[in-house]
Parts: sequence; structure tokens; C-alpha cells
Amino acid sequence: MVELIEEQQNSEQSDFEKYIDIVRRRHLHLLIPFFLTWLIVWGLSWVLPPLYKSSTQILVEQPKMPENYVAPNINEDLQARLQSITQQIVSSTRLLSIIEKMHLYAEGPLSADDRVERMRKDISIDLVRDPRNNEIDAFKVSFEARDPQTAQQVTTELTNLFINENTRVRQEASLGTTKFIKQQLEDAREQLAEQEAKVRAFEAVHEGALPTQQTSNLQILGGLQSQLQNEQDALNQSRQQRAYFQALLEESRSARNGLRADGTPSDVLQLNQELAKMRSQLLDLSSRYTDEYPDVVKLKQQIARTEKMRDQLAAAPRKPVDDAEAKEAEGPNPTSPLAQLQGQLRANQVEITNREHTIANLQQRIEEYQSRLNQAPTTEQQLADITRGYDQSKANYDELLKKENSSEMATSMEQLQEGERFTVLDPPSLPLKPDFPNRLKFCGIGLALGLVIAMGVAAGFEFADDRIHSDSELKSLLPATILSEIPEVVRPSDESRSRRRLVLAWVVTAVVAVSILAGTTLSIIQS
Repeated sequence: MVELIEEQQNSEQSDFEKYIDIVRRRHLHLLIPFFLTWLIVWGLSWVLPPLYKSSTQILVEQPKMPENYVAPNINEDLQARLQSITQQIVSSTRLLSIIEKMHLYAEGPLSADDRVERMRKDISIDLVRDPRNNEIDAFKVSFEARDPQTAQQVTTELTNLFINENTRVRQEASLGTTKFIKQQLEDAREQLAEQEAKVRAFEAVHEGALPTQQTSNLQILGGLQSQLQNEQDALNQSRQQRAYFQALLEESRSARNGLRADGTPSDVLQLNQELAKMRSQLLDLSSRYTDEYPDVVKLKQQIARTEKMRDQLAAAPRKPVDDAEAKEAEGPNPTSPLAQLQGQLRANQVEITNREHTIANLQQRIEEYQSRLNQAPTTEQQLADITRGYDQSKANYDELLKKENSSEMATSMEQLQEGERFTVLDPPSLPLKPDFPNRLKFCGIGLALGLVIAMGVAAGFEFADDRIHSDSELKSLLPATILSEIPEVVRPSDESRSRRRLVLAWVVTAVVAVSILAGTTLSIIQS
């Protein structure tokens, strides 16, 4: 195990010494390609035309009004909107306008498409995200040009385009949303008007039978039924009076020729009996109704007329039959009791006819209101179906009306630029040093590329050299064991040549190191 470790250490040591020996032999092959490559790459940074980069940062300022007061009409993702705005700004029309205005890319015979493509490559847009929530809160706009003033002017122009385009896009989007909602609201208004017309037409057709009128219909029906009962009671009483007047008239006609045994006319006695009956009826009605009740008032009037008739019959002298018949033949006396009875009978008949007509009208109206009440469930269902469409249209209209008001407020906010907007944090910078080429970066690239090329050149020379430079190489080629070695015979000329090569190597190394240090220092200063 110990021998194995010693062999491994000896192998590693021999490899290291081998590489050191190669570096000693090929130091010029390493230094010269390394230096020339670095010098060429670094020199390009001084030969290539410089490009100046002007940048500005634009802040995405949130709306000043809280969303719970005025909700914006635009909910589009900011990154998607920036991409859309960028595509519009870098369009051929916009860029050609800037190119002609700033006289860009005037060198060389370039077509319009080539100049537009070059300008697109010179424009760079970088998003700035908030590290807390990874949301975009700003973005950088940059432009490269060979003249610093031109770079600054073009960056300013691009910045104004971004700000103006964002304002225009938001206003147009908000106006478009408001216009769309207005159109939807107009359609909803027409639909609501149609539903209102249907409801009005249905209510006009079913006037009096609507569910909202059911309570009043019940009250009216109750009143009509009560009125019908009163009219029927009054009709019955009038019919009784007619029967009484007819009987009284017949008795008057049959008994007008004679007197009773006590000398009193039989008509007076009948009237007294009738008065007794009417007074009994008056007492019965007065116990139930007031003095202003129509039947009570009418009965009192009838009692007064009957008493007057009785008094006239009692006061009138009895005339012979022949005289009475003669007078009757000549014509009835309007002041006679018989004529008064006939007049009362005619009035009673007119009253009966009027009451029958009134009862018929009341019965017709009662049937009408009962029909309305019977139709109420069907009418209510039909009205509910029509009203449901009206309620939906009304709710849709009210919702769109709220959205219209909110959209108009949001549009007004956008027009006043109180919504989300782009604000320039710092004006476009005036570059004092070129952004390209970066001489310090070119210096580093030259060092790395020179090291790779130098190692490749040294490895190539080493591979092409078939000479043996060490005893280990010789031992590996001989099949037998070496018993002795002959020391190298060094001549004075060889020693002089070795010293010159060593001095040359150190001089070249010093020149390369000093040149690279000077170039790096100069690149740092220029950067």
C-alpha cells in the first residue's frame, strides 16, 4: 500500500515537472500567440466605431383613485399591454418617421426595411419587477447610436411614444367599454319597454281581476251583497204595501155606498186598522234602526198619508149613491180618497219596478265580481309569468345602468389621466462614454482567447517535435535497464545561446506583462 502511494506521488510529481519543462521549452510559443491574440482583440475595441446608449426608466404609476370608489375599465395584464404597445411603437411606420426626423442611418445605401431593422436592434426594453410580489412596477427604454445626443433624443422620442400610446390605448379601451355598455343598456331598455308594454296590455285586458285588486273586489262584493239584501227587503215590503193598497182599494169600492151601524164609514175603519199595522211595523223598525234609516222614513211618510186620508174620509159627508155614481161616471175626483189610493198604488208599482231593476243590476254586478274572484288564480299565474320576464329585464337594466355610470366615471378618470399611467422617473441620460465596445470586456476576452490559442499552438509544436527531452522519455523507449548515463557536454557557445534565450524569454515576458497591464489600465480608465 505504501509503495502504491509512493508510485502515485512520483507519477504526479513527474507529470507536473513534465508540464513545467514544456512551458520552459515552449515559452515563446505560448507568449507570442497569447500576446498577439490579446493585442488583436483588444485593438478591435479601439478600431470598432463606438455606440452610445441612452436609457430612461418609466414608472408604472397606479391609479390615484381607489378601486372601491372608481373601478377601472381596463383589467388587461400590464406585460401583455406593454408588448402590444411595443409592437405598435416599433412598427415600420413609426420607426421610419423617427428615422427621417432624426436623420438616422444615413451612412451607406440602406433600404427602408434595413434601416427599420437596424433601429429595432438598437432599441431595448427591459422590465423591472418588484422583488416582493414579482409584479411589474417599471420598465427601461434604451437606444444605441453613434452619437450621444442622437441616442438621447431618440430615447426621449421613444419615451414620449410609450407614454402617449399608453394614454391613448387606455382611453380608447375605456371609451370602447363605455360604448359597448351603452349599446347593451339601449338593448336592455328596449327589452324592458317591451316587457312593460306586455304587462300594461295584460292589466288593461284584466282590469278589475288583477291579484292586487282581489281585496278591493272582496270588499265591493260584500257591499253589493249587503246592498242587494237591503233592496230585496225593501222590495218585499213594497210588494206587501201593494197588496195592502189593492185590498184597500177594493174594500173602498165595495163599501162606498154604505156606513157602519155606528155611522162611521167602513173606509175609515179599514184605514185605522192599516194605521195600527203600520205603527206596529214602525215600532219594530225603530227598535233596530235609527230614524234616518230609509225604510223608517218611508214608513213614517206612509203613516202620515194614511192618517190624512182617514181624516178626509171621516170629515167628508156621505152622498147618495146616485150622486157618487154620477160623479164617478163623470170622472174621478183627484182629491177623493179613492183617487189618492189609486195614486199611491201607481207610485208603489213604480217603486217595485225600480227596485226590481236595481236588484237585477246588483245581481249582475255581483256575478261579475264573483267571476273576477274565480279568475284570480289563473290571472295571477299568467301575470306572474309576464312579470317574471319584466323583473329579469328590470334587474338586467338596473345592473347595466350601474355599470354604465361606473364605466363613464372610469373613462372620465382616464381622460383626466387619474388612472394608471407611465411616469418618467429620470429623463433620458446623455451618455458620456460609449456602451460599445466595452474595452475592459474586450481585454478580458482577448486574455481568455489568447490563452486558449497559445496553449493550442504550444501543444501543436510539442506534438510535432519528435526529440527526446528527458531521461524518463528515454527509459520508456528502451527495452533494457539503463546501467549508466553519460553527462551532457556543454560548450561555451551553447551556454551563450542558452543565456540569450533566457534573457529573450524574460524580455518578452516583461513586454507582454507590461503591455497587458497598460492596456487593462487604459481600458479601466476609458470605461
